[in-house]
Amino acid sequence: MEIGKQIKKYRTDIKLSQEALAERIFVSRQTISNWENNKNYPDMKSLLLLSSLFNVSLDILVKGDLEEMKKEIKKDEITKFEKDGKIFSILLFADIILVVPLIKIFGKNMGFLIFILVWLVSMYYASKVEKHKKNNDVKTYKELNAFLEGKTLEGNEKYIEYGKRQYQPWAMALGVGLITVLIAIVMYIILP
Repeated sequence: MEIGKQIKKYRTDIKLSQEALAERIFVSRQTISNWENNKNYPDMKSLLLLSSLFNVSLDILVKGDLEEMKKEIKKDEITKFEKDGKIFSILLFADIILVVPLIKIFGKNMGFLIFILVWLVSMYYASKVEKHKKNNDVKTYKELNAFLEGKTLEGNEKYIEYGKRQYQPWAMALGVGLITVLIAIVMYIILP
């Protein structure tokens, strides 16, 4: 981040020591040192005071940091999305595969109860995945891949994907439902 360099540059430009700057913006000298060495970051009140004291806009003061912050937030969002997506995928697979074995092993009531619990947890993660998708305006497979690579779709490509959005959820739900029914029938026939 550049904010530490910016603070030091503007402080030396107006010929202030760390201690003198600290007095003017109501923090300790150690706080100024920490900012300049990028050990921590000034709060909004301090940024406003620094901006006023140095006679520069907030944009100029934090220039470079905004883009860095956006990249860090995007990386964090992608990591959370990938984690929740993996958990949901595993639970969805378990829902599909385990329904018949659970009923055969534990009986109808207990097996079905265990299945419902797994299903409820998978629905919780499905809602988290959907929230990530909504927050990042990601609906189609192509948009999802672009998001995971830290990119966005542009121009005609984006409009084509908008056209697909209304059909994909229904197609996915129908596909998963059919696969689940087929696997359940096969497992019911195979398992004693």
